[in-house]
Amino acid sequence: MFKNILIPTDGSAVANKAVKAGIEFASQLGAKVTGYYAVEAIQPRVYGEGYMIDNKTIKAFEQQARQVGQKHIDSMAKIAGAAGVKFVGVMTMAETPYDGIVEIAKKQKCDAIFMASHGRRGLAGIIMGSVTHKVLTHSKLPVLVYR
Repeated sequence: MFKNILIPTDGSAVANKAVKAGIEFASQLGAKVTGYYAVEAIQPRVYGEGYMIDNKTIKAFEQQARQVGQKHIDSMAKIAGAAGVKFVGVMTMAETPYDGIVEIAKKQKCDAIFMASHGRRGLAGIIMGSVTHKVLTHSKLPVLVYR
């Protein structure tokens, strides 16, 4: 069935549950897991009276985000290793997390995406948006949503 399952994470408690369930799912299928963390690109913007965040500050934020992402990838690798599942971790800069997820799924030749949904509805869903909904809309691969 599935041979390479992409499991993206944002490090939240909901995503961590999906990571564990996705790795268990991959184990039952004998599939490999590609773990993914998107580092969102920080766009320089003009604030207040024409002030902008300087490049040094942007680079510092990006470095910190990469360190956090690496911790999440390492955690996924540990869970996969304990389950005996072959694992590859990937982290990239992305305009938005859903863009990164869809792009990496193509590049890594994944045949399914297994991800969490925070389950936001109503106004919260409209304001915060839903990465899962956007992946469902833009991906040509099967997307398994874990709740």
